[in-house]
Amino acid sequence: MDYTNFFSNTIVLEDDLVRIEPLEEKHFELLLPVAMQKELWLYTIQQINSPEDFKKYFDTALKEKEQQKSFPFAYFNKQTQLYVGSTRYLNIDFGNLRLEIGSTWLHPSMHGTGFNKHCKFLLLSYAFEQLLLNRVELKTSHLNLKSQKAMLKIGAIREGVFRNHIVNDDGSIRHSHFFSFIKEEWPVIKQTIF
Repeated sequence: MDYTNFFSNTIVLEDDLVRIEPLEEKHFELLLPVAMQKELWLYTIQQINSPEDFKKYFDTALKEKEQQKSFPFAYFNKQTQLYVGSTRYLNIDFGNLRLEIGSTWLHPSMHGTGFNKHCKFLLLSYAFEQLLLNRVELKTSHLNLKSQKAMLKIGAIREGVFRNHIVNDDGSIRHSHFFSFIKEEWPVIKQTIF
């Protein structure tokens, strides 16, 4: 598999409910109202409290794509015709055929609706079936029990905890819970994720 043009690709993933498209400058204003929902950032490394904070976060995502460190996406809800969040392929390591799905945030009104499950299904399908990866990782804060439960619900395997893993923007220490999917498990997960 040749990954040399991966970061210049226009990857659009969609089903009847969601469209996942590459994050671009135009998405800043479209996602700003979502990003100002304070509860989204309770368990995140970055603390977004203002449009300026979000601009810095947003610009970092675009810069990481330029540097080929991550591939950020915007989430579009086809039912409401609104942009409702974002995610990234990050920690991309094509040499070892793995990446992480992370930096995911979604409007609170979408929580518990199954929307994120659709998004993860599309992202995982692309990773295993188009990119032919061996492994997809997820991680979350030890405090984010809702996220941990959601990861298990879609079939991710809990692998363990990295203690004192990250220093958050506010100086607090985060222990990261790691989860994964591997290619051997994907055919079964694909059939049972919904």
